[in-house]
Amino acid sequence: MDADLEIDAKGLNCPLPILRAKKALAQLQSGQVLKVQTTDRNALRDFQAFCKQTGNALLAQQEEEGVGVHYLRRR
Repeated sequence: MDADLEIDAKGLNCPLPILRAKKALAQLQSGQVLKVQTTDRNALRDFQAFCKQTGNALLAQQEEEGVGVHYLRRR
């Protein structure tokens, strides 16, 4: 999936990946896509809750070799 902006939050624990994503989303225009890479075990659940609370769309989540990849579309 193509992303307009990509951030690396590997090695960071909650809430830092969410805070970095929030800051990155603020730089994007409505409808643009953010890709976030994480290693925090709780990130899958955290990003689901974050998107539900903020109204941003969670397009996809996957895990590749211990790295979670999250795609969010800015509302």
